[in-house]
Amino acid sequence: MDFSSICIILIGTTFGLILRILIKNNFKKSIGFDIQNTSIVNFLSAFFLGILVALNFINNEILVLFYSGFLGCFSTFSTFIYQLFILFKKREFLRLFFHYIEVIIFSFIFFYLGYFLIYFF
Repeated sequence: MDFSSICIILIGTTFGLILRILIKNNFKKSIGFDIQNTSIVNFLSAFFLGILVALNFINNEILVLFYSGFLGCFSTFSTFIYQLFILFKKREFLRLFFHYIEVIIFSFIFFYLGYFLIYFF
């Protein structure tokens, strides 16, 4: 990996982190609990990924900027796994199951929606 790729990833991660923090902090005030905030970020991340896949960039620098940089920092997979672990520790297996299903199914729906909007229009 060359220096320009590293700089491009850093730019993407900076914007991804800023957007994730803005969304999580602003929705935290109005919604009131963290699981849904993380889900919103994951759904938006899946939606953006669907758009990027449909655009089918050939330019390698754009791929690195958006896929590895922006979406890599914007999505909250590690937070999702941590929340599942907390629910497991609390023995809230039904909530764990439904949260897992919610994130997986809705993330796929949002991915397809982003893909559909770009690819078919």
